[in-house]
Amino acid sequence: MSEQSSMHFYLNWAKERIDEMDAALASFEVKAGEAKADSKVKSEQIIAELKKRRDEFQVQLKAQAEAGEAAWARGKTELEKQWNAFEAQMKVYFEGAGKQLEQQQATFKDIAAAQAKAWREAADKFREAAGKVAAAHTGDFDAALKQMKSGASEAEARLQKLKQAGSESWTVLSGALAESRKAFDQANQAAWNALRGSGTKS
Repeated sequence: MSEQSSMHFYLNWAKERIDEMDAALASFEVKAGEAKADSKVKSEQIIAELKKRRDEFQVQLKAQAEAGEAAWARGKTELEKQWNAFEAQMKVYFEGAGKQLEQQQATFKDIAAAQAKAWREAADKFREAAGKVAAAHTGDFDAALKQMKSGASEAEARLQKLKQAGSESWTVLSGALAESRKAFDQANQAAWNALRGSGTKS
């Protein structure tokens, strides 16, 4: 169960990032389609670069998943670099072609929705995996699942508040997304650690 629970953590981590990438790209593509000819070319170039970064992330993710847990521990650092490069490219987009507040808000909402979906899916996967383990550890699992659901609710509430404010800069919005992402990673890790711990006890 130890290697399987670690793989679940890594896969949830990576899927959450890919979902955010896809949400950002979808939002940018809508706006690029509405842009004037001169800014449309620049937007399309940035979108192409973002797609390339997302595709590279997915290729590396697939290779890591096939290689197993030991490769994940080494490869996660490279995936984090790729994720950071994607975020930096998004910032470039907002500083240039996408300065419009409306675009920033739309992208923020799409990414926040992707994060909320990732929280729910991770909790569902954990619940399913925990259900397969001995009933003697149910209390540990219930506590971990409760923590994950609580974290999801708190993150969603914070992001919802920012969605309604509507006038924050991309720096503030991306900071809130990063905070939510960090909370997701911590809750995800704690949940799978609880499952891993139960597997070694039984």
